[in-house]
Amino acid sequence: MLRFVEYPTPLELPLFGSPVEAGFPSPADDHIEGKLDLNEHLVRRPAATFFVRAAGESMRGAGIFDGDLLVIDRGITPQPDDIVIAVVHGELTVKRLQRVNGAWQLAAENPNFPTLPIRDDGCEIWGVVTHSIRRHCGR
Repeated sequence: MLRFVEYPTPLELPLFGSPVEAGFPSPADDHIEGKLDLNEHLVRRPAATFFVRAAGESMRGAGIFDGDLLVIDRGITPQPDDIVIAVVHGELTVKRLQRVNGAWQLAAENPNFPTLPIRDDGCEIWGVVTHSIRRHCGR
């Protein structure tokens, strides 16, 4: 299911000024740097942006996992090595756009999945994946 963003409502939340250590813990810094509106960071062109949920395992190597929410910008011209949303024979897929020996293809980021050649019949690039959002807590 696609969800198009017309004019996102600003939602400013606190942004703490100190980074969070992913290694050994350090004393917390209670300094708030300012407010952060996720729309400013995730949605550059509201009229050209939509969201879709990833399904499957073909893009694990790119850090896109089953259930991730993908932010797609249709206003970006796709270039080689971009991760894109494409329609292949009527079905949506997320793959890496590649150009090999002059031919375009959609490559999976999992060796268990095939690379799909792009032909003039039945393939259309819908947009470029700009962000992925993953849930880490199920409640």
